[in-house]
Amino acid sequence: MIEKALTSADVEFVTTLHGDEPVAFHVLLQPRGEQADRLLRAIDDVALGEIDEAVREAETPEGDEARSMGERALEVSLKALRTTGDTAEGRLVEDHPLDALRKLVEEVNADEVIVLTDPHYVEEFFHRDWASRARHKVGVPVLKLFSHSKA
Repeated sequence: MIEKALTSADVEFVTTLHGDEPVAFHVLLQPRGEQADRLLRAIDDVALGEIDEAVREAETPEGDEARSMGERALEVSLKALRTTGDTAEGRLVEDHPLDALRKLVEEVNADEVIVLTDPHYVEEFFHRDWASRARHKVGVPVLKLFSHSKA
């Protein structure tokens, strides 16, 4: 589960987690503009010392614009995963990402879930981030990773 396009460092990290084992990735992406309200994102930016980013949170795309950006981010991420020799497929999630994740885990009989996002300190502090909530929903191990760079 991701919220933006994977960086090359992210791709290298997740594709090497299991050594030489073949891996199939099933990616769910919920565009950032749809996942959290602006106040929480601004607080996260302030916690990271990125005051300029906090001020620009009002500019974060939402609605159709976020969906369009999400589709491009998903396409880029899937292509990057496939270039490593692994299989990858994915889809956008607009509502209830954890329900979609649970359903996908059951559909593909997943061995584990990787949640790769920017830090979201407010949600993490209260265990309301995707990884913390997924641990109670999906029935398989959940690995929480932070993206290697902001996009």
